[in-house]
Amino acid sequence: MRLVEAEATVSDLDSFIAVVGDVADETGATVQAFDARYVVDREHLERATELADRAIGRGNEIARDRAVEILLYASGRRQINRAFEIGVSEGTLPVVILVDGGDEEGAEAALFDRLDLEPAETLGDYDEALVREVFDVGETELRVADGDLPALVKERVALLAVER
Repeated sequence: MRLVEAEATVSDLDSFIAVVGDVADETGATVQAFDARYVVDREHLERATELADRAIGRGNEIARDRAVEILLYASGRRQINRAFEIGVSEGTLPVVILVDGGDEEGAEAALFDRLDLEPAETLGDYDEALVREVFDVGETELRVADGDLPALVKERVALLAVER
């Protein structure tokens, strides 16, 4: 699994998503783009991928597409439309693009070639307020966890598997 970190300028979201889909099709890789402000660390996406693959292997998946299933787990949500909150939106924003399987190196090169991406260190530079809102982490829960927001997010990711 590769995590492509970049600053993206997305002027047309549908075109961006189409390019991501084309790159996935051409390289045989699963490709899913995330707004990096919602991704707490690498382990967040590794765990989401592992749990999505487990659900697919058991025939328990919600989505028909592996990339969307990974997005569901990464967001800790069963509703696809709500999971897209942690995906890419129009504007200039930090992104983390997960590339897994197939020709990962070719997929990464194609993404930089076809999208308006500038390499940048974006992983781990999450927005605490946005993460707390999306993952519904209150002040009391955060205090009980000694302020370890990444641990609480990964707990939410794991809980999605239990809720099924």
